[in-house]
Amino acid sequence: MKIAVSGASGLIGSTLVPALEADGHEVLRLVRREPADPREIRWDPAVGQLDAEHLKGVDALVNLSGANLDQRWSDAAKREILESRTKTTGLLASVAATLEPRPAVLVNAGGAGIYGNRGDEILSEDADPGGGFLADVMRQTEAAAQPARDAGIRVIHFRQGIVLSRKGGALPRMLPFFKLGVGGPVGSGKQWWSWASKADVVSAYRFVLENDLEGAVNLTSPNPATSKQFARALGRAIRRPAVLPAPAFALKLVFGQKGEEVLLFGQRALPSRLLDAGFTFEHPTLDVALERALED
Repeated sequence: MKIAVSGASGLIGSTLVPALEADGHEVLRLVRREPADPREIRWDPAVGQLDAEHLKGVDALVNLSGANLDQRWSDAAKREILESRTKTTGLLASVAATLEPRPAVLVNAGGAGIYGNRGDEILSEDADPGGGFLADVMRQTEAAAQPARDAGIRVIHFRQGIVLSRKGGALPRMLPFFKLGVGGPVGSGKQWWSWASKADVVSAYRFVLENDLEGAVNLTSPNPATSKQFARALGRAIRRPAVLPAPAFALKLVFGQKGEEVLLFGQRALPSRLLDAGFTFEHPTLDVALERALED
């Protein structure tokens, strides 16, 4: 296939693009600077700039764009987080809908945060969205793909958990504390964290491009863990104690709303649609996934 990818240099994209090329696909990269390679296409979602001519003949679109959540959530940052997702999704969906022939599929990165704070509730893709800023962002992002759906394009909304990699995401922020022996569960330790190894995340993107899945798809391991279980597993992986809790009030004080929604909210999401479609997780258990992540 001929596949256009945004966010190609990010945590997932930097591994996914070479994997797709190794599979024999032609990959175009959407970039915000002047193209330095014939495989690059310039775009600017903030102002709606994307020349449809450059996407002619594209079979699939993969949107991995989005501002980093790991920042203080000021009003300006929250606006950037929202618009960086809704504008990229909306622009790709709108342009894709005008192409002839149209791309077969649009795969859009999102998060399990769409479910809000759900306690012990087991969450399949049929579960209703929850409350909170992240839930609202993900809800609006999924809605922004409507022009592609209206044009008959197959649209997949991945609802990703924590992506385990020492090269980015949450894990590198945790490791220094655990290596010093001062790591441990967050808050009560009872909130569920949905996660997946980076290798499984990349494999899932490759899988849905070639298999007939549509709509919301939880991209999470079939074995979510509580914060306490996660801390213990990480402690085992690096052979350090993991018993010192990070109090909820301190996290709210230091990180504000981000600390509450990212660290204290819990989602026990299960990848029902991936499993039903025959996808196999290479790293379904946390101990194995952490071991692989620390080897990267």
